[in-house]
Amino acid sequence: MTATTRLRALLRIAVTVIIVVGIFVGVLPRIASYSDVWATIADMTWLEVTSLLVIAGWNVVTYWFVMIAALPGLRFGQAAVVNQASTAISNTLPAGGAVGVGVTYAMYSSWDFTPGAIARSVVVSGVWNNFMKLGFPVATLGLLAIEGDVSVALVLAALFGVAVLVASVVVFALLLRSDALARAIGDRAQRLVSRVRRWFGRAPVTSWGESASRFRTDTIDLVGDRWRFLTVSSFVSHLSLAIVLLTALRHVGIDQDTVSWIAVLASFAFVRLISALPITPGGVGVVELGYVAALTIGLDELHRASVVAAVLVFRFLTYFLPIPVGLVAYLYWRANSERRRALGIDSRISESVQGDTR
Repeated sequence: MTATTRLRALLRIAVTVIIVVGIFVGVLPRIASYSDVWATIADMTWLEVTSLLVIAGWNVVTYWFVMIAALPGLRFGQAAVVNQASTAISNTLPAGGAVGVGVTYAMYSSWDFTPGAIARSVVVSGVWNNFMKLGFPVATLGLLAIEGDVSVALVLAALFGVAVLVASVVVFALLLRSDALARAIGDRAQRLVSRVRRWFGRAPVTSWGESASRFRTDTIDLVGDRWRFLTVSSFVSHLSLAIVLLTALRHVGIDQDTVSWIAVLASFAFVRLISALPITPGGVGVVELGYVAALTIGLDELHRASVVAAVLVFRFLTYFLPIPVGLVAYLYWRANSERRRALGIDSRISESVQGDTR
């Protein structure tokens, strides 16, 4: 790592710390007292806590179905290990999303999935995930319009979501439709990467245009066979996360008359758009502030404390709790990966010895 790269990494960490501390120490206490927030959380019954844990657990499981839909042959247990480990990394490291993809690739490779299948699964699941993030604000705007509770800000945000969603669908469709375009993108990427490799005295890469064409063909087959599975599983995954937030709000005393379920869904949809921006790892601090700002509009001090309590419980269950679980999943994979490698070496040695004795 060069001095410049190290400096950038340190600056990124420093900015993240400043943002997170500023929000949790400087902003949220102005909205609600932490003592009131803690008192609200402490008043939750064991039945309420247990039901939240069950719903949060179900929310985690739902994304495993998305992964299985995007990678034929992936087993349920494998999806669980990959998802938990990559999520833990994404939630803790600056630029953790990229590192999480690398860990995902390593895990899939250890189970003998091909590079093409891995890349295809990451791209397709990511595309469907973004489709849902962009589509939810549009759906919630329609629900709010039925209730007659639509603001200019919500309309503008939904229109932005519609524009980006339409553009994303068009670009994705064009990439799948045109073999010439896929080859052109592959060839252009090949030239760029080869130029960078030459700077470091490395050999140029080849056949990226052909690989892009093959990737396109295989992706068409995957989407054609599994678009329903992908769509339903992605929708259920996003909706389940919203239900965790809604349940947390109801369990701390925010009833339907105070904040309706449609308002909760709308807040969830628009904060999910914000969370797509890699401001902090996992959106920590930014996401909490977004939910609190959206859900406390027009509420008194007591209800604001309840909303902050619900948001913090929601984020603990969906952001912080998966981190140690993901660490265990990663260590489990490493142990099993080393065991498989050792068994493979022993098997090859045995075969070699048997061959020599014949």
